[in-house]
Amino acid sequence: MRVCARAVTEKVSEVRFIQSLGRLLPCEEVKWEPDTEAEREVRVCARLHGSALACCQPAADVIPPSSPPLEAPGCTVGIGRRWLRPCGSAENRFLFGGKNRRESVMKMDAELLHSPVVGLSEEEEADMSDWNLPLAFMKKRHLEKIEGSKALAQSWRMKDRMKTVSVALVLCLNVGVDPPDVVKTSPCARLECWIDPLSMSPQKALETIGANLQKQYENWQPRARYKQSLDPTVDEVKKLCTSLRRNAKEERVLFHYNGHGVPRPTVNGEIWVFNKNYTQYIPLSIYDLQTWMGSPSIFVYDCSNAGIIVKSFKQFALQREQELEVAAINPNHPLAQMPLPPSMKNCIQLAACEANELLPMNPDLPADLFTSCLTTPIKIALRWFCMQKSAKLVPGVTLDLIEKIPGRLNDRRTPLGELNWIFTAITDTIAWNVLPRDLFQKLFRQDLLVASLFRNFLLAERIMRSYNCTPVSSPRLPPTYMHAMWQAWDLAVDICLSQLPTIIEEGTAFRHSPFFAEQLTAFQVWLTMGVENRNPPEQLPIVLQVLLSQVHRLRALDLLGRFLDLGPWAVSLALSVGIFPYVLKLLQSSARELRPLLVFIWAKILAVDSSCQADLVKDNGHKYFLSVLADPYMPAEHRTMAVFILAVIVNNYNTGQEACLQGNLIAICLEQLSDPHPLLRQWVAICLGRIWQNFDSARWCGVRDSAHEKLYSLLSDPIPEVRCAAVFALGTFVGNSAERTDHSTTIDHNVAMMLAQLINDGSPVVRKELVVALSHLVVQYESNFCTVALQFMEEEKNYAAPSPANTTEPGNQTPVRESPAIPRLRSVNSYTNIRAATTARNLNKSLQNLNLNEEGGPVTFSPGNLSASSSASSTLGSPDNDEYILSFETIDKMRRVSSYSSLNSLIGVSFNSVYTQIWRVLLHLAADPFPEVSDLAMKVLNSIAYKATVNARPQKILDSGSLTQSAPASPTSKGTLIHQAGTSHGANRSLSHCSGSPPIPGVSSSSLTNEVPKPPTRDGPPTRPPYTPTLGTQATPHSHQFQRTRKMFDKGPDQMAEDGEEAPGHRNFISVAMQTGLCDWSAKYFAQPVMKIPEEHDLESQVRKEREWRFLRNAGVRRQSQRIIQRGITRLDDQIFINRNPGVPSVVKFHPFNPCIAVADKDSICFWDWEKGERLDYFYNGNPRYTRITAMEYLNGHDCSLLLTATDDGALRIWKNFADQRNPEMVTAWQGLSDMLPSTRGLARRVSIYIDRSKQGGAGMVVDWEQETGLLMTSGDVRVIRIWDTEREMKVQDIPTGADSCVTSLSCDPQRSLVVAGLGDGSVRVYDRRMAPNECRVMTYREHGAWVVKAHLQRETDGHIISVSVNGDVRFFDPRMPDSINVLQTVKGLTALDIHPQANLFACGSMNQFIAVYNSNGDVISNIKYYDGFMGQRIGAISCLAFHPYWPHLAVGSNDYYMSIYSAEKRLR
Repeated sequence: MRVCARAVTEKVSEVRFIQSLGRLLPCEEVKWEPDTEAEREVRVCARLHGSALACCQPAADVIPPSSPPLEAPGCTVGIGRRWLRPCGSAENRFLFGGKNRRESVMKMDAELLHSPVVGLSEEEEADMSDWNLPLAFMKKRHLEKIEGSKALAQSWRMKDRMKTVSVALVLCLNVGVDPPDVVKTSPCARLECWIDPLSMSPQKALETIGANLQKQYENWQPRARYKQSLDPTVDEVKKLCTSLRRNAKEERVLFHYNGHGVPRPTVNGEIWVFNKNYTQYIPLSIYDLQTWMGSPSIFVYDCSNAGIIVKSFKQFALQREQELEVAAINPNHPLAQMPLPPSMKNCIQLAACEANELLPMNPDLPADLFTSCLTTPIKIALRWFCMQKSAKLVPGVTLDLIEKIPGRLNDRRTPLGELNWIFTAITDTIAWNVLPRDLFQKLFRQDLLVASLFRNFLLAERIMRSYNCTPVSSPRLPPTYMHAMWQAWDLAVDICLSQLPTIIEEGTAFRHSPFFAEQLTAFQVWLTMGVENRNPPEQLPIVLQVLLSQVHRLRALDLLGRFLDLGPWAVSLALSVGIFPYVLKLLQSSARELRPLLVFIWAKILAVDSSCQADLVKDNGHKYFLSVLADPYMPAEHRTMAVFILAVIVNNYNTGQEACLQGNLIAICLEQLSDPHPLLRQWVAICLGRIWQNFDSARWCGVRDSAHEKLYSLLSDPIPEVRCAAVFALGTFVGNSAERTDHSTTIDHNVAMMLAQLINDGSPVVRKELVVALSHLVVQYESNFCTVALQFMEEEKNYAAPSPANTTEPGNQTPVRESPAIPRLRSVNSYTNIRAATTARNLNKSLQNLNLNEEGGPVTFSPGNLSASSSASSTLGSPDNDEYILSFETIDKMRRVSSYSSLNSLIGVSFNSVYTQIWRVLLHLAADPFPEVSDLAMKVLNSIAYKATVNARPQKILDSGSLTQSAPASPTSKGTLIHQAGTSHGANRSLSHCSGSPPIPGVSSSSLTNEVPKPPTRDGPPTRPPYTPTLGTQATPHSHQFQRTRKMFDKGPDQMAEDGEEAPGHRNFISVAMQTGLCDWSAKYFAQPVMKIPEEHDLESQVRKEREWRFLRNAGVRRQSQRIIQRGITRLDDQIFINRNPGVPSVVKFHPFNPCIAVADKDSICFWDWEKGERLDYFYNGNPRYTRITAMEYLNGHDCSLLLTATDDGALRIWKNFADQRNPEMVTAWQGLSDMLPSTRGLARRVSIYIDRSKQGGAGMVVDWEQETGLLMTSGDVRVIRIWDTEREMKVQDIPTGADSCVTSLSCDPQRSLVVAGLGDGSVRVYDRRMAPNECRVMTYREHGAWVVKAHLQRETDGHIISVSVNGDVRFFDPRMPDSINVLQTVKGLTALDIHPQANLFACGSMNQFIAVYNSNGDVISNIKYYDGFMGQRIGAISCLAFHPYWPHLAVGSNDYYMSIYSAEKRLR
């Protein structure tokens, strides 16, 4: 790293530099700019090395105007009060070709995330290793709940789209005769439809005006049926309206009324027409007009005082509704017998002026100014523009010249057409920005003619208000005449008219308006410079109009894509403005340059609204995306979006599945399965899973292409989401309900056995998907699984060996907890729904009832055992589990006791090889340490157990209550089952319903899980009869486990019919409700911004600032602790903390940087603040009662800390949100070691280890964590050291220990790839994990004669191995030498030991109730036997101890529940 500039002023003592967007090259230019006398800022211009974000644009408020120009286009400017944020440039965007932006962001991840914090002193800069450390378990799958986003309401899609199919043109002009109540000026406005009625005979004028009005309307709606009624009578109007309504049926009718030749409307709600002889004006009631016109209708009134009509119309509409309400109550009402008339609320009205206003009479304007605005907007707008004072700025333009503007309105390439296009865009934009969304949809998107009239109405409001006339509408619109977009219209008109003289006189070419380009630039500025919480961009409707232009289309799509990327709200806005038909039409384009843009836009739309799938298939849009997916030259990101779109098209949509199958989707997808882009692999698998879901044709197409075999490779993919997608695809592959042949059954069996290999996958999302996939198989082969279930129940019944639940072990020296000693446990509220004990009493009760002896006894295993794992589900239940037939205890016992031999006697080998093994897999998953996985598996097992017991019931009553449900019983003397009533908070899983117990027949089967059964989505195989196994004389294999007493209201076992009816419902419950939400959760990726720089990479974000603070704190802790250690530690006995822990401490772990210490007892974890002496948290770890916590590690201790706990059944659990005000949450959990050996299984740590370690169980599980590589080393009572990659969440290596004893201690060094293991036989073994398994053991030291308590590998280049055995001999080894290089002797009878990683200290805890602290020379620097205080109590037998990673602090836990911390002398601290 080279510093680019140095400070030259006295005030600036530190040089700040930026290395956040890549590696800085040598400085090109340094410019100095004094901001004030007291401060100078160093501005560093440097090239970005290797970053695709070539444009880093400074925000306007960052650099003062006096700043020097930025010479380098790709420079990062900094040092001062603000830091510049990088913005996406047009050349480097994610969307479109070339070096896409997503690659850039991903490429930046490593560099930017690990860049040093700005603003450090030189001393602090030296220790910035934290930036380079990767974070474990911080992906989205760990931080979010795996579920889809909530569907947005589809407000954009018009449910009641309409057409105006009939138009009535009623003109009451009476040419030549003025009405008596209007005094006209002289001269006066005369033109009607641009015709001077006095220039011809009155009748001809009337007919010409009527014909012209019809033509003007036909420009907007050419297909409507037009009828004119010129100077009509009341009967003529009635006849016209009723005939049009009859023909229009449910569609809209328009009624246009011109009343310039009749009196003004009356306050009684009447307009005027004529008698037959034109000698009288006849009133026509609006009430009658409503009756004849019906609904839906639109009314246009062009007359003075037109607002009166609008008011009267509303009053009459209200009157009608009141009459209908009366008729509904009174059957004798005359209206009650008539058909229900339509509501007039949906009618639309447009009136030329308010109730008290006259129409303008300016002779330069037409008399029907309102009609002209509505039907010939461009003509009147240009005319009005020329009449304004501003028109003088455009010389040579006259009213006559306007008439000569070349072109046609519908040809956008001509001046007139372009003006019309701009006018449409501007009025649409004004309406969209001013109107409420639902009103905009109704008026501007529902009906083409209505939309045109309302756009033109906005112009009418602007023009007529300038003549003190206010047009009125119903529904009423907000005022728009002062909107800023009208200025853009004036400018466009100005530019167009200024060219007119030269175009007409000289014939020069027309220069197109820059309006659309400028509006796109305004939109781009909004996108680039806007803030997060802002109003929607005004220009969005204009972008929609620009899509029609080939010239601007590419840029418009680019900007539209960037807008949609802002999130679901942006997609909803774009859809509401009407973008959908435009982008749908564009899919017919063959232009390759549009492909990336359209794919991106459609991915965004479908991620928010998947209902568009039908529109795509209807217009053959799916073919467009099939061609993109099949194009090998398309970047992987765009192919990913294409396959996502196709996955949405085929999702639960049979038409889409058929269309895509014909388009060869399966073959195209299979070619992409090995693509290096993980997101593409994931979505290809999801797409395959969806196309053959409940679609047998696609399944057989997949069989022919060996799709299932090609998917197998993804089951070992390094990305958990890809593995998950592959499991989903294979699950739907076997989940089809079509009738099975031998061939398909064979395929299903092969798929099932491949899936079963994922039983110990490190990611819970994969295992959850595995349960669902296997549940599909269970549903398909239900009768076979029923047989297996019954046999397992039989097996479990005959198994007489004691279970850990009720076996007491002599010699247990650990005191049983007393109720008062246990404080309130925090309930654990997490995504995983970990069921936690809510109170101490509940927990204590469960410990007493479920585990008569806290420590339990040895576990007896059978050869068929898969593993010794169990889960939080064992002792913790949820309320919905009270109805389970198979309790967790039964399932766990089944899992441990079943043997292959007895099953073989009943079932054929082929049956045993698949169904039995899948049943075992489900039993194993029901004991998963991650509660969501175990819950799903429990549902599957209990559903089949229920079916099996229903099918196996005898038809006669064998014994009173032999098959009835029993109440929770007290522990029996046999001890085969312990019954425990669940607590009110579901703290303990109810065990009263054991293997095969049917629920009360009157209760629906869905009560097994307290969920309402969902309607079936598909029928099962039609030919498969329900299977009833024959078990000889043992017809009720499960009845022995229940008390022989009847419940009061139990119907007994003779109620066969009801139970038989329940069975299908329960099967449907499994098949429908079993889903994980993975696909919907994965789809959220496309709905969220992908071009935005993540918050943690934004130098000014809160997340970034918090990280900087944490890293500064870390550097301070390291520096201060180093200073203390360098002074030399001569004593370590100053007691700085002591408190009574809720349980006997078994493992203790300091947080490396916070003043927090975690203390684990058998099954719970307590957090203490050792500076304040306060307890921060206490929560239940969730491990089964016959297991114990044997190891803890802090992951990401330098940043967002997680706590890993390991239990002696091989399960690993990761927790977050501990030791703060929030509830602890389980991030993930998995089976780290699946084959813990029963012979050495440790059930509790005892103080009598030294006396006879072999009888007290093994080491449990030991772990070591490498933050630098993200690798977790695990071992214990096994013959291997298993290495897990937490990034991939999968096992990467099994190193055979080569010993017959357990591993008691692990230590690793990432620099040298060495792993050191201490073993129970006294040997210390060194492994090089880079070598092959049979060669990786590079050294074995056998100098210890007894159990190795601790083996520590120093993390220096030439670091030594330090190991200690229970005999107290401390040995130092050089990994390159075959013998120890130093030996020290300490006290015998060690129970605990730790070595300080920084200071040369180690501490020994003894069963003889004292602690000795030694330096590296073997000298005792402290001997601790008593607690501090007036009556210094003797410390208990030491159960655990640990040094702080940096401070000279030693934590000690003892068997008397006390937890104490000792430190160096105060003067040193």
